[in-house]
Amino acid sequence: MTSTTAVSLRRTDLPRLSLSVKAAATVLAIVAAVALPQLFHVIGAVSGQGTALGVAFLPMHLPIIFIGLIAGPAVGTIAGAAAPLMSFLLSGMPMLAMLPFMMIELCAYGLVAGLLREIKLPSLVKVVIAQLAGRVVLTVATAVAVFAFGSGNSIAATWTSDLAAGLPGLALQWALIPLAAYWTESLIAKRNH
Repeated sequence: MTSTTAVSLRRTDLPRLSLSVKAAATVLAIVAAVALPQLFHVIGAVSGQGTALGVAFLPMHLPIIFIGLIAGPAVGTIAGAAAPLMSFLLSGMPMLAMLPFMMIELCAYGLVAGLLREIKLPSLVKVVIAQLAGRVVLTVATAVAVFAFGSGNSIAATWTSDLAAGLPGLALQWALIPLAAYWTESLIAKRNH
């Protein structure tokens, strides 16, 4: 790929975000990534579905992928790592055994979404790439843990069962994140002009 081709794949219409805006975006993403799962857990408890709604709708993933697309890889990575840790410290969820895996997975979502921010691709494609990258990273982390600690869990079975259970959440991300990213970028562009 020539440098001319590489340059043409970059978006030049995106506004530059100040450090204070990126810091505020990071905090808001972490707050949203902690609050949304709690809301889903409350609704699940009231409806008798327990934690099934959180597993199905993946509420912590939404703000992390979104903020990566809007604010870039550093913000996405920091928010992705910090959100599960803050959630654990405040609510005890995710369980301690799952915490490192969630941190790694969400970090990957935020990083990849952020790296795609300036690439000329439809937002939906960026979301799907970030989702796939996060799952691949989670699978590798799980494989390392299985081989290091001798767990008998099947990686493929875990991956496919998690994917199947989370299909409503993936669809929700496909619907909401591109719209929210478009709206947010338009709002930022208007404020900067």
